[in-house]
Amino acid sequence: MATVQSRLAAVRPGRETLLTWALVVNTELLLVVVYAVLGNSEPVSLAGFRLWVYPWIWINVAVWAVLRTNPGPASAGTRRIAAALAVAYVGLLAYVGGLVGPGGDVTTFRVVWTTVPLGWGPAVAYVGDTVALTLIPYRVVGYLALGYLVYATIVDAAGSAVTGVFGLLSCVSCSWPVLASLLAGVAGGGSGVAAAVQQGSYGLSTVVFVVTVALLYWRPFGSGNRE
Repeated sequence: MATVQSRLAAVRPGRETLLTWALVVNTELLLVVVYAVLGNSEPVSLAGFRLWVYPWIWINVAVWAVLRTNPGPASAGTRRIAAALAVAYVGLLAYVGGLVGPGGDVTTFRVVWTTVPLGWGPAVAYVGDTVALTLIPYRVVGYLALGYLVYATIVDAAGSAVTGVFGLLSCVSCSWPVLASLLAGVAGGGSGVAAAVQQGSYGLSTVVFVVTVALLYWRPFGSGNRE
């Protein structure tokens, strides 16, 4: 019980943290307003407004979790294995999330700026002979953060005596973003930045992302540091 209370106390923000995040959020709001004024993708409905909010939930949660996570001590071999698995996990997320795909017959490259909400853009869309990339900023940040948390989870689990149940739970939670991305692909039926914005599954994927980050950050078996 004391351990749970200490973890909750560690997560509870202090006055300085609240002030820092207030500054961050206000800065983000200013950027969003400027971006909306310069662009032509103004939110005219509740659904449109959500499109502007969801990316910042991903980005803020991702940055917060990464900054507060330090993997525990482990051997060089364990760290290499954890890094390889984390890279493979990010690659899988990028593929099922539509960031990476097969190439096409015609090579194209473009940067999507203010025609989509900030966070969705500026996005890079590239199609080559062998690979196609649709790099949406908030998803790139989110997937990289998940990869780092998976790395920390594997490192901590490798040095824990109670990896069985909690390790399994963490692995199951890692699969949620993959499943959510697959469902989004089936529901959306399109590719590219514009198609991604039009999909109605961003709310589900945001909830899945936040829950997954929370579980991977908590890591009840872990020996790593949470600042």
